[in-house]
Amino acid sequence: MEGTIWSLVPPLVVIILVLLTRKVLLSLGAGIVVGALMIAEFDVIEALNQIWSSFIGNFYVDGAIETWGVQLILFLLLLGVLIAFLTATGGARAFGRWAIERIQTREGSQYTTGLLGLGIFIDDYFNSLTIGQVSRPITDRQNVSRAKLAYLIDSTSAPVTVLMPISSWGAYIIGTIGVIIADHELGYQAFETFVRMIPFNFYAIAAIILVFVVIRLNLDIGLMRQHEKRAKSTGELIDPLNKGDIPGDLKDDVHESERGYIYHLVAPILILIGATVITMVVTGIDATEGDVSLVSIFANTNVNYSLCLGGAIAVVSSMALYFMQKGEKTNFFRVVWEGIKAMLPAIYILVLAWMTVSIIGGIGTDAYLAQKVEEDWNFTITYLPIIVFMISGFMAFATGTSWGTFGIMLPIAGSIAASMDPNFFVPALAAVLAGSVFGDHCSPISDTTVLSSTGAGSNHIDHVMTQIPYAIIAAVSSLAGYLLYGLTGSLIVGLLVTIGFMFLIVYFVHRKVREVQ
Repeated sequence: MEGTIWSLVPPLVVIILVLLTRKVLLSLGAGIVVGALMIAEFDVIEALNQIWSSFIGNFYVDGAIETWGVQLILFLLLLGVLIAFLTATGGARAFGRWAIERIQTREGSQYTTGLLGLGIFIDDYFNSLTIGQVSRPITDRQNVSRAKLAYLIDSTSAPVTVLMPISSWGAYIIGTIGVIIADHELGYQAFETFVRMIPFNFYAIAAIILVFVVIRLNLDIGLMRQHEKRAKSTGELIDPLNKGDIPGDLKDDVHESERGYIYHLVAPILILIGATVITMVVTGIDATEGDVSLVSIFANTNVNYSLCLGGAIAVVSSMALYFMQKGEKTNFFRVVWEGIKAMLPAIYILVLAWMTVSIIGGIGTDAYLAQKVEEDWNFTITYLPIIVFMISGFMAFATGTSWGTFGIMLPIAGSIAASMDPNFFVPALAAVLAGSVFGDHCSPISDTTVLSSTGAGSNHIDHVMTQIPYAIIAAVSSLAGYLLYGLTGSLIVGLLVTIGFMFLIVYFVHRKVREVQ
């Protein structure tokens, strides 16, 4: 079953169950069990060993602690505690009051979120979680649903990060490209190649533009319309039926101080950003051998360690502000516990998503898809970008990892282009990035999707289901762009067709929505 078409069964089980039950933990658990049984050839004891290995492998490998997973979970816990203290000091309330005097429309609050998403491009995790904490008080005051906030965060975080060479994603991709170029002796420079790939990343560009079009036209499609209508009419920002499954939500157990000031929120957030960025630079410099550049810094930085240290410093600063504050306050230990408890749903989903990815890797889902691409080389080279876009999208959707898809599909696409027509090397690699981000946006087991839900305080499945229609609009537009690029060989034509086709779809969808209203 491993490395065959049967390897698609576990991710399909997860996806189908998510759609049918809307219970993400149940769906992920079922996918893990099915995959483990298939790997173990239905030996129950061996399947249990596989499940345990998929769990412990995220935290302990080859006799040593796997710091990457531990640090990310620790950062989530620190972030939960930070949110609790920002609430307890009254900083979030004060900031919300200040913002609503200056940002007086729902549209303005959403533009603020979108622009912040473009501005914080260093890392997608950092983007999703930080922007969520800054934007939530603003959008909550304007009765913007949490599902809409999650969409705005998710559709700017990964797309802008994948377009920026000075980011954790850009550094990783440039490093991968460098190896591919060296293997095929193409004579390109990795950094130059990445920069040339930027305008060919049709999906990322379309997704970012679409965010602002959606805000301007108030374009609420499908389930998003229900969430927004409820938020506007009743002030319920979350589906009442799903309120028990909201990561990052403190419920009403932390009392907001009436003596809060804006700096009680802004100071710890700025400290979080500053400490994290400084630590990323320092760890990147320390780990760089030879000449130090911005690219080498972000290629070698320790993102999760930086997030952890930045989070710890921000929490200490928020605690100091809490102790300095006079008047009635929520008990210190209750604030800490409520902050931790608020992040547990996100951690449960994230750990199960990691286990699912491990099981999927063990059964060879990604290897099977990659093999099918390599076997089916019998196509016209002009269609290579559109083909690798679709394959990368499905692979990222099924496996829940864009970085894993990059690692598999970039060498394959690069090899095909180098052997058939090097002129398609750059667009083919860009199409891999575009398809991977698209699949990541639609996947319920993607860690970036989980963290966008967490940052926004949205039910995870609500976020997935409301984001998919927008992702599909950007993806269909990108397919049209890659098709026209293949037919004409013109980047300008392909990019203009992508954007033009997106506006055409939006026009008809918007008209249909208005007719229904």
